[in-house]
Amino acid sequence: MDFDQNWLADKLMILIPLILSLSVHECAHAWAAWKLGDDTARLLGRMTINPLVHIDPLGTVILPLLGVPFGWAKPVPVNPLRFTHRVSMRTGMMLTAIAGPLSNLAIALGCTLLVVVAIRINPAAVRPAAPLGHLLRLLICMNVMLAVFNMLPIPPLDGSRVVDALMPHALRPAWEQICQIGPFALLAVLLLPRLAEVSILAGPVNFVMSLLGWLVETLT
Repeated sequence: MDFDQNWLADKLMILIPLILSLSVHECAHAWAAWKLGDDTARLLGRMTINPLVHIDPLGTVILPLLGVPFGWAKPVPVNPLRFTHRVSMRTGMMLTAIAGPLSNLAIALGCTLLVVVAIRINPAAVRPAAPLGHLLRLLICMNVMLAVFNMLPIPPLDGSRVVDALMPHALRPAWEQICQIGPFALLAVLLLPRLAEVSILAGPVNFVMSLLGWLVETLT
């Protein structure tokens, strides 16, 4: 029974911050679309951090419970036809897509600054073994991973919207062919760390984490 309780507590310690982080991510998409003139997501109640409207059973619950340290929520509906005339549809989709990963980086930066403040006030509170320290480090790492994962140029991830907006016309046929195998490429990204202990996220995640670590050392 103790083992089961410890296992559940460990999973909830990851699942709850992840669900909240994903909710902020999707809310950021909805907000960006609304600012660009598309209120589709707002009218559907998606411009909120309420997790109940964003949860995707597989990406938000099942994969994290299986130990995958990142995930996704239910995509926010975006209608590029409703964007303001100031931006093209592709540019609008790119800006809307970028808003999600940027929100995760903002959470990671905010938690990093909280670590700085806590170190100045009570260093013991943010030691790795302390509950607050463990939670803040978890949120930082989790949101950096979410930002990096979602910026991979693999459909339907946010990074593919950036590539789509910037893709030259001459290369668009090749890009459209790549988009057709997007789900298989995404599956490979999810399975490789488990099967071959290889992760394409490690380099970018470590780089961003090192920058945040440098910020903590500089400010303290």
